[in-house]
Amino acid sequence: MDIQTKLTILFGVIVVGFLIVDLGFLNRKSHKIGYKEALYQSLFWVLISLVFGLLIFQFLNKETAIEFFSAYVTEKMLSVDNLFVIILIFSYFKLEEIYHHKVLFWGIFGAIIFRAIFIAAGAYLVHQFFWVLYIFGAILLYTGIKLLLDKKEEHIDFKNNKVIKLAHKILPFTSSPHGGRFFFRENGKFYFTLLFMVVLLVEVTDIIFAVDSIPAVFAISQNSFVVFTSNIFAIMGLRALFFLIENVLHHFHYLQKGLAIILVFIGLKMFFPIFGIHLSSFISFGVIMFALCSSMILSVIFPKKI
Repeated sequence: MDIQTKLTILFGVIVVGFLIVDLGFLNRKSHKIGYKEALYQSLFWVLISLVFGLLIFQFLNKETAIEFFSAYVTEKMLSVDNLFVIILIFSYFKLEEIYHHKVLFWGIFGAIIFRAIFIAAGAYLVHQFFWVLYIFGAILLYTGIKLLLDKKEEHIDFKNNKVIKLAHKILPFTSSPHGGRFFFRENGKFYFTLLFMVVLLVEVTDIIFAVDSIPAVFAISQNSFVVFTSNIFAIMGLRALFFLIENVLHHFHYLQKGLAIILVFIGLKMFFPIFGIHLSSFISFGVIMFALCSSMILSVIFPKKI
């Protein structure tokens, strides 16, 4: 058994083990997640991701480790935009705070499954048709430029949301979380609750964001091991990050611009080899970290005017 296989098994044990402990022991009952609990969980996932990257550095090679960290940071930044939409969903449906954890848990569980499918499909396409990377690069360039030019949406029109309308046509819904259940049976008929609708929207939101995040990670590395582990580690810390920064997220208003610069950079990087230009993973990581740190510092120095 080679080192990469052993690290993959370790990764699987960490993720599956935490999901079981989280659902089966730590959060068996719906409750509001406090700031300290969210902080500890956020630090836990950052530390675990850092240690895993260092293991890659120690037992595989420096190049793969740098690719892992670059992909992890990029996915983490993309997750911030994802969080913004999730906050709007919770706000629109006036979802009680005690149910936030449950929705995010199952949202992340579904995201892991969908990301695994998308990454497997992406890896197959890249392996069979290398030119697909240029399509990924074009997607990232388009998305990055659009983010640079556009202002972050303050509102999303949920009243005319196609997912909500389609769900109501297909399934019978109630307007209540019904004690934290996703569905219940009454008079011999099944009904789906508000909680199920919110989870559905969170899942669809993640699938939409995956259109950007999966090409972004493949643009950094074509190693399926790096792509999958960095992606999932970033997602696993997403829930705790939500509870930690939901009240201060709007203060880091330049994060979107920093993310846009990163997407444009790695999108352009996909086309560099055509012109004989080759940037090392170390340079790419430096650019990504510079964009992240600069956007956060500028957000503090030049706060958003209310």
